[in-house]
Amino acid sequence: MKPVLAGRSYWWYLLPGLFLLTVIIIVPLVWNVYLSFTDYRGVVAPRWSGLDNWIALFQDQRFWLSFRNSIAMILAMVIAPTILGLVLAAAMFDVVGRKFGGRLASFFRATYYLPQILPSVIAAIVIGWILRPENGALNTILEAIGLGSLAGNWLGDPSTALGSIMVVLVWVQIGYPIVIFMAALERVDPELYEAAEIDGAGWFRRFGAITLPMIRPEVFVVALTCTIAALKVFGPVYALTGGGPNFATTVPSYYAYSQFFQSQQVGYGAAIATALTIVIVAVSIVFVWAQNRAERKESER
Repeated sequence: MKPVLAGRSYWWYLLPGLFLLTVIIIVPLVWNVYLSFTDYRGVVAPRWSGLDNWIALFQDQRFWLSFRNSIAMILAMVIAPTILGLVLAAAMFDVVGRKFGGRLASFFRATYYLPQILPSVIAAIVIGWILRPENGALNTILEAIGLGSLAGNWLGDPSTALGSIMVVLVWVQIGYPIVIFMAALERVDPELYEAAEIDGAGWFRRFGAITLPMIRPEVFVVALTCTIAALKVFGPVYALTGGGPNFATTVPSYYAYSQFFQSQQVGYGAAIATALTIVIVAVSIVFVWAQNRAERKESER
């Protein structure tokens, strides 16, 4: 009986975490879902309104625009950093690390990861100074090299604002996949690269035949976590453009924030946040299913 009781006693150590999970995540989530079915201004008590917020949400063109902008964020925070991170991590591990030593590769890895350490709002403010239309560094450089005709109001023009934020997000995000992929490559036997090189395989052949298959689980993890981050992105949009100009950079998280705190449509903002949560959960399920399917196919070979 004593081992059984001792085993059960470990459940007590889970109670603090379960309590924090309930208070910080579960209760606010349930409350937010409830508010999405109410007419609530943040002052008087919520009044049940049924599906009114959801009907208005599906008819709201700005809501759908914000999700279209999220596709651009996925391109900037998932697709581009993952592809570039794969290539750079493989190059630093397979070329720089083997020819110039691990210290130089570690230095490059830390350099690429540096933007991840900076708070996103602070990084966005610094980038805002660079992209300032009057005396920003980018326009000043363009004028100095004779390309002043290309200078513009990068964050104030609807045609360039979203693209400018995407470039910033690529710069901020690229260090994360590089660190994950380089850590994953540490478990790859270097003799595989050496044998392939002796057989005449070039870098791209080694990349496709050795690197990608060996770190496929990490690719799924990076793609999933970066996709969730892209769908939830808020800080750079808030600091750089405030969702403008003319809603050109509005994303769901910022649109929910604006409804919560600027328009004081708390119930409607809760509906936006709940819809975003549903999308994130669905995307996570699809990624996990795809990863499990890929692993089953790999084990069957």
